[in-house]
Amino acid sequence: MSSNTYILTLSCDDRPGIVAAVTTELASVGANIAESNQYWDRSSNRFFMRIAFTAPPEREKDELEKVLTPVIDRFEMKASLVDGSRKPKIIIMVSKFDHAMLHLLYQIRVGWLNAEVAAIVSNHDDSARTAEQEGIPFYHWPVTRENKQEREAQLLQLVRDSGADLVILARYMQVLSDNLSTRLYGKVINIHHSFLPSFKGAKPYHQAFERGVKLIGATSHYVTPDLDEGPIIEQETERVTHAMTAEDFVAAGRDIESRVLARAVKMHTECRVMLNGHRTVVFA
Repeated sequence: MSSNTYILTLSCDDRPGIVAAVTTELASVGANIAESNQYWDRSSNRFFMRIAFTAPPEREKDELEKVLTPVIDRFEMKASLVDGSRKPKIIIMVSKFDHAMLHLLYQIRVGWLNAEVAAIVSNHDDSARTAEQEGIPFYHWPVTRENKQEREAQLLQLVRDSGADLVILARYMQVLSDNLSTRLYGKVINIHHSFLPSFKGAKPYHQAFERGVKLIGATSHYVTPDLDEGPIIEQETERVTHAMTAEDFVAAGRDIESRVLARAVKMHTECRVMLNGHRTVVFA
């Protein structure tokens, strides 16, 4: 007999009995725990937990939520129960540089990333053909100072209409407004080179080359009103040498950005990332 899969994430002030209380309720409905991760942040005394489990097919999500409600209330938990069989819907936003987007599409195609692309949005039309080939709705929304507010309203409407769970800025070279960043907090992931704030502005890899750096990298993080300072999900660096050209730096940077963004999206869609103030707890 087949089983239903679920992922439970929770956080609360730490105290004895949390794990026992949750697992006892799950056992009472015949659930079987497949994976369990937990972390106690001593500095804030916050407890974080992620449990992936299977339940008998007759135990539906609504019933499981009712069973868990007394425990959630008792420990004043912030909790979420997700159907593990459902593919999260994502919106990919991109400008001219499409390497990170193409890597995401490939990882979805081969099954490593379990997600459904609801739409591709761009302020340029360069990726229209890619969207057409993949059978994905494409929205060409050029952004100016005059129409920025209108475009962001269109994006919010697209998120609602498509049921998107996550918006991904795959080298989308437009800064989201404070209002939009706040409204979609925890639901927008960005990728950028790790040279900020040392190498701001145009051609950061060329700036790094001129300064003779020995490490380049990329950072994927949640978007907040503070530009490029949201909670970090994933990072990677790679050693470079004096023998490499600025173009070599750019090529290495493209690869790192693509990998880091894909890993961050995968961890988010698998409910492995939990916000902890300005930081994140990531259950790899």
